[in-house]
Amino acid sequence: MKKRPYNILFHLHTVSGIVISVLLYVIFFAGSFSFFRDEIVNWERNDNMVSTTDMQLNIDVALDSLTKNYVLEGRDITFKKYYEERQPAVTLGMSKDTLIAESDRAGAFFYLHDKKFTEESYSDSYNLGEFLYRLHFFAQIPYPYGYYISGFTAFFFLFALVTGILIHWDKIVSNFFLFRPKAKLKMLWTDAHTALGTIGLPFQLVYAVTGAFFMLQTILVAPYAIAFFNKDQEKLMTALEYRDPVYEYAQVPLNKKVLVEEYVEQTKKRWKHFNVTKVIVYNYLDANMHVYIEGQLDADKRFSGAGKISYKVADDSVEVLKDPYTGNTYLDGVKTAVYRLHYGDYAGYPLRLVSFVMGIIGCVVILSGVLIWFNARNKKNISDKDRKYNERVASVYLAICLSMYPITALTFIAVKINGGSGIFFLYWFYFIGWLLFSLFFIVKNNTRLTNSYTLLLGSVFGFLIPFVNGFVTSNWFWMALAENNFHCFFIDVFWLVVSLVTFYVFLKVRRK
Repeated sequence: MKKRPYNILFHLHTVSGIVISVLLYVIFFAGSFSFFRDEIVNWERNDNMVSTTDMQLNIDVALDSLTKNYVLEGRDITFKKYYEERQPAVTLGMSKDTLIAESDRAGAFFYLHDKKFTEESYSDSYNLGEFLYRLHFFAQIPYPYGYYISGFTAFFFLFALVTGILIHWDKIVSNFFLFRPKAKLKMLWTDAHTALGTIGLPFQLVYAVTGAFFMLQTILVAPYAIAFFNKDQEKLMTALEYRDPVYEYAQVPLNKKVLVEEYVEQTKKRWKHFNVTKVIVYNYLDANMHVYIEGQLDADKRFSGAGKISYKVADDSVEVLKDPYTGNTYLDGVKTAVYRLHYGDYAGYPLRLVSFVMGIIGCVVILSGVLIWFNARNKKNISDKDRKYNERVASVYLAICLSMYPITALTFIAVKINGGSGIFFLYWFYFIGWLLFSLFFIVKNNTRLTNSYTLLLGSVFGFLIPFVNGFVTSNWFWMALAENNFHCFFIDVFWLVVSLVTFYVFLKVRRK
């Protein structure tokens, strides 16, 4: 490559990387833990959860329990399982029966435990797994600004990846095998940046593309709504199959005993290996009552296997809206591929563990890129004023980013001691704690101290997590494994391994 195009690409790569570096670090760090969102949720609640996407809720028992607090006649009732946890979401649409008192017709949203049938609001059921998952796309910032910030960060990250490939293309193979741990700091960080960046490149490309797609899809599909659907976004969403069917209310009582669970079982018999993730009861106890069931085949049976079916309760007629074995279209394949590539949920724990490691490698690549920039500006020909300014910038950056490790580990301890979390507790504890850690290291203004002590504190807090969990719940990780409570066992052992690894890194850094 000629010198001028190389310099242009190099500066574009540097500027785009520096601009998004802090945001990108938060996305990668929180996103790495999000691969184990469900395990974290069940660990926090001490729930023994079977790893399956199939809804374990008995719909008929759930409806009976809901009649104690709600008038259900004439409602559209949705049961949706988003994740592998014991609390599927329940949405009660406003009742269409005008004979019911106005106060009893209002809609509601809550989470329902699939065994205890206890209800929790969104804020009360908010947990650490959900918090970290939502943090990785800045959902804590009011919608849609947080989504757009994370989406454009992913987009500019893709830009940084492409320019990085181009500037390293001529020597990408030779530089990959070049590592000089005893050389100057700039050389050390440059070698780490190049080698780890090359190792994680496929992973980073996938997450840059899919992340931008998820967060910016409203902007991306807008031209299609204008060009092909006459600006009617509702028609576009229907064409993309993001809308559920609609059934009119007949205003005539249904003279038949209703057993919704029978329709669920009938669907599973029709399609083997089918996991029910969504059940909608339309027009409950009305003559035009329908039961709509949606789900997916096991990932190991078919990568893209979405299925939809609707039953008319009055005459038990069946309308197959999508056969998971034969009815999946190109659109289904694209949506499933994007979703599963981003979440890494199609190959079990090995893939998720590899994805976690790749995410942490992404954090190291981001850090090394900033440190390369800092060391390149820490030269004798730079004035003392500029050098101190650059040093302050690097110190602030490292303090904010590296403080995520100890505060995340400490929050795991806090939710156990507190007996749960909830949205207000998590927001207060995590963000205030993160701020205090960051301010402490910013005041210290010592990058070596920041690097060492964040590793040390994170390692100590992480090592204490399984022991705090054992003392609080009496569910020690070896007992959890014996009781087949794998989610709780996994998180405890996961933190033991992570804390030991980072403590080893701390010893190496301190010795260096």
